[in-house]
Amino acid sequence: MAAILNSPLVDLSAVKSRQQAAWATGDYAVVGTTLQIVGETLCEALDLRAGSRVLDVAAGNGNATLAAARRSCDVISTDYVGSLLEAGRRRAQAEGLAVRFEEADAENLPYPEGAFDAVLSVFGVMFTPDQERAAGELARVCRSGGRIGLANWTPDSFIGQLFRAIGKYAPPAAGLRSPALWGAPARIDELFARNASEIRTAVRQFTFRYRSPAHWIEVFRTFYGPVNKTFAALDEARRGEFEREIVALIARFNRAGDGTMVLPSDYLEVLITRR
Repeated sequence: MAAILNSPLVDLSAVKSRQQAAWATGDYAVVGTTLQIVGETLCEALDLRAGSRVLDVAAGNGNATLAAARRSCDVISTDYVGSLLEAGRRRAQAEGLAVRFEEADAENLPYPEGAFDAVLSVFGVMFTPDQERAAGELARVCRSGGRIGLANWTPDSFIGQLFRAIGKYAPPAAGLRSPALWGAPARIDELFARNASEIRTAVRQFTFRYRSPAHWIEVFRTFYGPVNKTFAALDEARRGEFEREIVALIARFNRAGDGTMVLPSDYLEVLITRR
């Protein structure tokens, strides 16, 4: 996906509807649960305190939600895909964690200004079509002196390159910014500097571990909405090209050397103190 400026001609509501349908396709929770360590790492980096009011935005199946709830925070978990919230609800119930799950749009959060001590998003809010509005909403609902914590794939990471491949075979609406820009410190400054007293970023890695590259492709083709929808939109020849491109991309990053897949992907950990 190219890093293009938002255009006033882009119908962002239509884009959002298509994205919502894509994320509801397959079963993201199958992929999402493997990312749990990122939610735990982010909550530790934020140094969350018991009893803190925490909002998880674009929470998916609740990795940051559960991590915060395990630290005795009062958590509200939000997403605009109800099936993902239901997966998070089942996980919380299985662990006996008290969490509120509410459908909400990251660009129009139904909470008052300064309602939360901490606002989190792990590989979630970065996919919003209107990046400025989403960033503004995260800042609005976080109290002065509170913290905003994000985990966003970087542009040059494995997942950032996967986004680029998806954009090649299923081009996004002209004028949309790439979600991977949320993984660039300069873009984070653009989005949050006016509402922040401090912004700290660090590049970290999540490692995908699968039986083989073919196993990863099978899982993501079946359960990960954007990959699933891209394969479904292509004819047989183009599907073959797309798959070969993914295989080559995995080969560039895979460090296993034994037929399995051990593949690190960089992400940007963002810690913002609200002005």
